[in-house]
Amino acid sequence: MDLLTLSLILVAVLFLCLALGLWVGFSLIVVGLVAMTLATPAPVGAVFATKAWAALNIWDLTALPMFIWMGEILFRSRLSSDMFRGLSPFTRRLPGGLLHVNILGCALFAAVSGSSAATTATVGRMSLPELRARGYDDRMAIGTLAGSGTFGFLIPPSIILIVYGAATEQSIARLFLAGVLPGLMLAAMFAGYTMIWAALNKDKMPPPEPKASWSEKLRGAALLLPTVLLIVAVIGSIYGGFASPTEAAVVGVIGALIISGASGGIDRKGAWESLRGAVITSCMIGFILVGAAFLTGAMGYTGIPRTLAAWIGEQGLSPYALLAALLLFFIVLGFFLDGISIVVLTVSVILPMVLAAGIDPIWFGVFLVLVVEMSQITPPVGFNLFVLQSITGRDIFTVARYAAPFFFLLVAATVILTLFPEIALWLPSTMSNR
Repeated sequence: MDLLTLSLILVAVLFLCLALGLWVGFSLIVVGLVAMTLATPAPVGAVFATKAWAALNIWDLTALPMFIWMGEILFRSRLSSDMFRGLSPFTRRLPGGLLHVNILGCALFAAVSGSSAATTATVGRMSLPELRARGYDDRMAIGTLAGSGTFGFLIPPSIILIVYGAATEQSIARLFLAGVLPGLMLAAMFAGYTMIWAALNKDKMPPPEPKASWSEKLRGAALLLPTVLLIVAVIGSIYGGFASPTEAAVVGVIGALIISGASGGIDRKGAWESLRGAVITSCMIGFILVGAAFLTGAMGYTGIPRTLAAWIGEQGLSPYALLAALLLFFIVLGFFLDGISIVVLTVSVILPMVLAAGIDPIWFGVFLVLVVEMSQITPPVGFNLFVLQSITGRDIFTVARYAAPFFFLLVAATVILTLFPEIALWLPSTMSNR
């Protein structure tokens, strides 16, 4: 069987499995089974066992359940209400007012969560009722939240960066640091757009709120202090070389338990539910990683990745042309797959041609996450859209329309990162020079 026919069969099998509602992990395993059956006499069971063990027997992956647990603890605490009350004195007089609470609140929660959907849900449950009560435009209230919720993928500790690092054998600590400045740049772009929109649409903004007093700002800063300290403890310990990502994750869990316990925002039942939620999410991601590892091995037997990489190399594409093609490719994939599935499904095929083009794999990890963030706010499979649909009662396509400006801002951020790669690479290089 020629490779083109085999490739078409495998793509058809994948989409059939997904259309039938099979879990992504199962779908990847089925495609791997079909590939090996059609392309090689190698023992399927032995290959599966070897690949499954290798996919999960990675020390850096131990940070994954710990960071997920940290986010689950804070998700059930009073962190979101404290963040709203802490940020509002500093944002109410800015152009756009309390809409900036969505942006800054998501950036802060992303820095202690690592999950896009959890960031959107946690901040949204607190901010949207408050913004509606104050008369803010629903389109911008929902749009800023949908866009800013994607920060959970990029701002460390990012779960998807851990998955990418494990799949490509890249340093998770360097990936975390590479995501910091692009994440801050994206937050600044969202805030700037919100200010411009507010200045051009004053009729859709509520009356200005009174200026916050210094005492209000001090109380707000006190409410934000535990979150800021937790971020500094996690990211600072990695940057300073005091802790590996796994050790920093343990610090984060302990800090989250202390914050939640001190604020009275979590009880024994909440703690148990947070642990249960972390186990379920970690197992789901682990299952996807096993399926992707098996499919990667099966694809190696077929020779499809080598042929594809050689074909692209023959086209003589410049790095910019290659990245533009990958940008369009990932945007289309984002219509049908969630972010983690996109990464584990494609990275084994894409990375060899990226390395052949002379592109830094750490930088490409940030580029990939930025592009994958778009999948969170594109229908019909956009997790942030589903979360906001449940919170707001609006249909998924309405929420996607509200989030459209922030989708294009993500595209713009990707272009800026491509033109100025040092935005992602400067901070990791300073760590390596320490």
